[in-house]
Amino acid sequence: MKKNLLTALIAACSLFAGQAYAAGGCEAKAVDKNGKALAGAAKTSFMKKCEGESGAASCEAKAVDKNGKALAGAAKASSIKKCEADAKK
Repeated sequence: MKKNLLTALIAACSLFAGQAYAAGGCEAKAVDKNGKALAGAAKTSFMKKCEGESGAASCEAKAVDKNGKALAGAAKASSIKKCEADAKK
């Protein structure tokens, strides 16, 4: 019983750490040219742009056909456009 509880606790901690690390990527980059952390509207704008760019990269990675081959041309463009539109919802 203790082993199952410990396993569940470790799994929960690793999940939390993974989410914090993913969010920290853009957070860590949110600095001005002098190295000071951004705040207010500047930070909000930067975070929105940064998270959007990372979402676009994941949409490109998802642009594959049913056999796992990368899409090309109009099919790729359409797939990425749909993925990005779905991400904004």
